[in-house]
Order: sequence, then C-alpha cells, then structure tokens
Amino acid sequence: MGGNDRLLRAARGQELDRPPVWMMRQAGRYMKVYRDLRQKYPTFRERSEIPELAAEISLQPFRAFHPDGVIMFSDILTPLPGLGIEFDIIESRGPIIANPIRSQAQIDALTELDPDAAMPFIKKILSTIKHEVADQATILGFVGAPWTLAAYAIEGKSSKDYTVIKSMAYTQPKMLHSFLEKLAIAIANYVRHQIDCGAQIVQIFDSWAGQLSPTDYETLALPYEKMIVDLVKTTHPDTPLILYINGSAGILERMPKSGVDMISLDWTVDMAEARAKLGNMPVQGNLDPCVLFGSQAYIRDRILDVVQKAGKTGHIMNLGHGILSTTPEENAQFFFETVKGLSFS
Repeated sequence: MGGNDRLLRAARGQELDRPPVWMMRQAGRYMKVYRDLRQKYPTFRERSEIPELAAEISLQPFRAFHPDGVIMFSDILTPLPGLGIEFDIIESRGPIIANPIRSQAQIDALTELDPDAAMPFIKKILSTIKHEVADQATILGFVGAPWTLAAYAIEGKSSKDYTVIKSMAYTQPKMLHSFLEKLAIAIANYVRHQIDCGAQIVQIFDSWAGQLSPTDYETLALPYEKMIVDLVKTTHPDTPLILYINGSAGILERMPKSGVDMISLDWTVDMAEARAKLGNMPVQGNLDPCVLFGSQAYIRDRILDVVQKAGKTGHIMNLGHGILSTTPEENAQFFFETVKGLSFS
C-alpha cells in the first residue's frame, strides 16, 4: 500500500510505531460542515446515495482530522431495496420499512442482489474517496449482518425488545432461517463488491446480536456471520474483515467463530479482559463515546488506559460505538491528535 497503512497492518496483527485510529460514525452530525450540508440536502438517502454528496461527507473528517481510516458514508440498510425491501430513514425516528417481512411468500419473492445495478453509486463513492485519500489512509467499507438486517426488516423499525423477530425465531424458525440465508448470500456479494470498488477493510455490523442470549446468538446470528466471511474469503482472502456487536460482553468469546480477522469491542468490555479472553485475536476499540464530553485531560487518560491494556500489536483505537451527535467537535479533534501523538518506541 505504501504511505499510511497502519490500519491494515494492525488488522493483520503486526507491530506498529503507534496505534492507528479512526472513529465509528466519524462522518456525520457532530461536524458543522456536515450539518451545513444537511440543511441543503435534508434526506438521509440523498446524502448517502448521491455519490458526490456521500463522497464529500466521507472525506470531511479526513480533511479535518486525518484519521488512519476513511469509511464510506452509507447505511447498513442500503442494499435492501436491491432485494425488494424498500425503506426510508426519517430524522429523529430512524429507519422505517413500510412493508415488513412477515411471510414466506415475501421471502420467496425477494430478488437476488446485483450491487452494480441496485447501487451504482457505491462504486462512484469509493472511487472518489480513493482518489483523494490516495495512500494516506485505509479505506473502509461496511455492511450489516443478517440478524441485524432481518431485525429491521421484520420489525419494520428500530425496536427495544425485538418481540416480532424473536417470536418468528421461536415459532417459525424455518421461515426465519430462509430469510437469514438469503440475506447472508446477498451481503457477502455486497462485501465483495465494496472490495472490488476500493474498500481495503470491511466492517460487519451485527449491532443487535447483543440482544440475543448466547444460545440464540449461536443459532441465529453466528452461522450467518460465518457464511458471509466464508463466501468473501473464497474470492478475497487477504481483505481483513471486522465484526462489531453492540453489547457483546456475554458472547465475546463466541465471536471469533465467525472467522473474521478482528473483533471490534463495545465499551462495556474491559480491554484487558477482552485481550485475555481473545488471545492473539486483533481487536478494535473501545472508548466510551461519552468520554468525549469530558475534559481533555480526562479524555487523554482514558485513551491511554485503553491503549496500554491493548498493547503494541493487533489493535486499532476507536470508540466502543459511534460518536454521538452532540459531541464537541474540538474533543473529537483532540481524540485523533492524542492517539496519533502516541509512540510505542
């Protein structure tokens, strides 16, 4: 890669001069330049699906903070219309699916995902990012995992208790598994497409798998995470894949069974304990996003605590969840400057 390849090297477990750093949701509402642009383009889907806009938003934090990773501005639901599941994202309410998946007939009617045809903007977004970033940072893509996408598609919106999809899991398991398998095949295809378009690492978000018991995780989420990894690795064996699950403390030791190259930790897991449980598995994270509301001295102390517990190899510094929209922008800048100012020598 040349230039700045710290993120890639950390994902491969190699020793570095300092911890590499990027931030989940680093492009978005906490930045004034993003809020200004949102005034002109009020809907999320136009901001994420008009390639010039999405590329510009993706690059805003790169220009401001020079992180070691630049992630494409998009959404985990973006591929769903390509399968025949339409959605909208409403400000302050989140994703809405008008016709949630509730029957086998709906599942049987889903179309095979053709990323080039369904999402031609992805190639343009990633190529624009690649052109500007050159070799000064690693380009990240991302996808949603089947359980999390199914939760949105079946519930029809965000949920606190996931009663609809869990009821389906316990009363109509065959139907749910047929849906999860279709999603896994489609998402693996989408991961390959992102890599072909320039993504050098892809993060898999199974955000809601932390709402499952360990037994249900092994039945409903893990097999389909693994299916994605296995399918992608047959054609792109050298591209690192990262798995993130929010609320993962109870299933942490099961997550490597997915076959991913790196585990991204949420902030409820102590970094030292995670290292002890995961052994040599590369890890990412895991500062509590709310720490960025503290004083800069406090932010620095907490960063140092994570980095010291993580050690010199196989660690990407990040938050344990996405940066919050009301975070002071100067504290985000301090976060990046502090990590980039560290040295392992």
